Amino acid sequence: MSAEGGKRAIVAALIANLGIAVTKFFAYLVSGSSSMLAESVHSLADSGNQVLLLIGGRRASRAATPQHPFGYGRERYVYAFVVSIVLFAIGGVFSIYEGIHKIQHPEAITNPAVPVTVLLIAMGLESFSLRTAVRESNRARGELSWVAFVRHAKAPELPVVLLEDVAALVGLLLALVGVVSAVITKNGVWDGVGTIAIGLLLVVIALVLGVETKSLLLGEGASPVDVESIRQALAGGVGIESVIHMKTLYLGPEELMVAAKVGVSQRATSAQVIAAIDAAERRVRDAVPVARVIYLEPDFFDPSRDVGDGTPVADRR
Repeated sequence: MSAEGGKRAIVAALIANLGIAVTKFFAYLVSGSSSMLAESVHSLADSGNQVLLLIGGRRASRAATPQHPFGYGRERYVYAFVVSIVLFAIGGVFSIYEGIHKIQHPEAITNPAVPVTVLLIAMGLESFSLRTAVRESNRARGELSWVAFVRHAKAPELPVVLLEDVAALVGLLLALVGVVSAVITKNGVWDGVGTIAIGLLLVVIALVLGVETKSLLLGEGASPVDVESIRQALAGGVGIESVIHMKTLYLGPEELMVAAKVGVSQRATSAQVIAAIDAAERRVRDAVPVARVIYLEPDFFDPSRDVGDGTPVADRR
């Protein structure tokens, strides 16, 4: 996924959520619906989250420094993790609290036409935001299912926006059901029930985001497909007789580090080894373009040390 594609999705979501938040809050003031208040807070939290993602993307583009020699690419993961905390604390917990309060002290909804109209308009705006996120995601996910894309994407912005937009649409539907039920039954408890349902939804989405971004923060390696492509590229030229062992690590969403010990012939000269290493690096970058940082250590080829999967004998379990 390109950073530009993620930025387009974030900006589209930010514009939609700011407009929606204002109209929802107005509807809450007119109707007194707690579902509308919960949705207002939800949209404000989403707007804040999109601002955080934009800040994270900007800070991650800073050049490397002696203190951070591999750059700041993983700062995008930090801000995505903060987004999950904001969504949980501000969106989910507040909505649950407000819903419980509404059930304990139910109030009739006044001017029900206003919140219903606002919710329908908000669904249209959120659909526009989700459409943008889906279009940008389709360029990156390839043959992956949507669940696999959210779980395995190395760039956090699109999965975050996708989950937020899906949660927003489902939340709007829950709010609509709560408001309509409260109006039909003339019982404000249903408005509170809808508010709690919105809060639980946001908590679940926040937990999913938290788990996935935590994994990225801890450091993830390349996918099995990319690992195999890198291994074949390393051993696919003259001078490299085996891949003794290899490690990969994403330094940022679009920068993969590859460190490997490769086996070379004992008869090779230093010049031949250098040429083979340089050629191997070029092959790796051609096979997996995000592999921008590559460290290769040559060693004499020893068949007893190469177990076929690149794991040293000493590391066998």
